[in-house]
Amino acid sequence: MDSSSPTLLEVRNLRKYFPLTKGLLRKVVGTVKAVDDVNFAISRGETLGLVGESGCGKTTVAKSILRAVQPTTGEILFQDDAGAVDLTKLEKEELKKARRNIQMIFQDPFSSLNPRQRVRDIIGEPLYVNGVAKGKALEARVSELMAAVGLRPEYMIRYPHAFSGGQRQRIGVARALALNPKLIICDEPVSALDVSIQAQILNLLKDLQDEFGLTYLFISHDLGVVQHISDRVAVMYLGRLVEIAPTQELFKRPQHPYTEALLSASPKPHPKYRGRARIISGEVPDPSYQATGCAFYQRCNYRKPQCAEQPPALRSAGSGGAHEAACHFAGDLSLSGI
Repeated sequence: MDSSSPTLLEVRNLRKYFPLTKGLLRKVVGTVKAVDDVNFAISRGETLGLVGESGCGKTTVAKSILRAVQPTTGEILFQDDAGAVDLTKLEKEELKKARRNIQMIFQDPFSSLNPRQRVRDIIGEPLYVNGVAKGKALEARVSELMAAVGLRPEYMIRYPHAFSGGQRQRIGVARALALNPKLIICDEPVSALDVSIQAQILNLLKDLQDEFGLTYLFISHDLGVVQHISDRVAVMYLGRLVEIAPTQELFKRPQHPYTEALLSASPKPHPKYRGRARIISGEVPDPSYQATGCAFYQRCNYRKPQCAEQPPALRSAGSGGAHEAACHFAGDLSLSGI
C-alpha cells in the first residue's frame, strides 16, 4: 500500500454506550462502554486489521460504521463520490445511498445466507433492492460475480445447503461485491472455516483487492490471519484502542504490554521459536467497570502507581508517528514480539 494514498474512512472519538437497566421500570443503574473514544483512519486500498479478545468492542465498531447501531457520540467520515460525509448524521435515504459503498462479509457462512433463497437471489438482492439491475442484466451480473469468486455460474440456481462452508463464504463475498463498494468490513470472515479453506478465502480477498481496488477493515482474533492480510493492525482492549502500527512493526516491536501478551500466545509452528506464553494475571474486568486510570492496570506486569491514576492517551511510540500506543511507558519498556 502507498502511504500517500488518500484517506477513505476516518473514525473520530467514536463512542457507543449501552445502558444497564434493572427492575420492572427499567431504571438505568449503569453504563457499558462497548466502544470508548476510538480513533483511526483507513487509506484507499489498505487493509486495517482490528484485533482483540472477544467482547472488546470490535464488532460494535463495525456495526457503528454501518449504522447498524447508532453511535452515542463521535464522527465517522467517509469519502463518498460527492466528498466527505459524516455517516452518523445521515438520514435514512442518504444512509441507504452511502451504504452502497460500504458492504460487510459476515462471520458465519451458514447463518448469513437465507436458506430459502437461491444463490442467484442472494447475490442479486443488493442489485434488485437498489434498482441497479433486474431480469437478464441481473443474472449476467450474478454470473460475473460468481466467476470472480471462483464459483461456477451454473450453480446460481442452487440453494445454500448444496454448498460447503468455504463455498458459502464465497457467496457472501460475491454478495458484498455486487454494488462495487469502496470499503468492505470483514467481520471474522474465516473463523468458522477449516484452516486450509481459510487460506483460500484470504488469498481470494487479496486477489479481489488488487483487481477491484478494495479497502478492508478486517476484524479477527487470529493474529496469524491478521499478519497475513493486513497492512496495519489496531489492537483493542475493553472498548479502546491500545496500539496501532504497521503490521510487521507491531509484530516485531510491540509497545503495549497487552499486545505483547497477545503475541506471546500466538502459536509458532517452528521448534526454534518454542516458548511459553506470557500469562496475563486476573480476568477481563466487567464492561461496566469504570477504571480511573489505565484499563489494563490490574492485569499488567509492568504497572506503576501512575497507571492507576491517569488514563494513558494513544500517542506516538516510534516509526515517525506511524506507531502509536496507549501506555505511559511506550518506548521505554523492552517488550518481546514475534
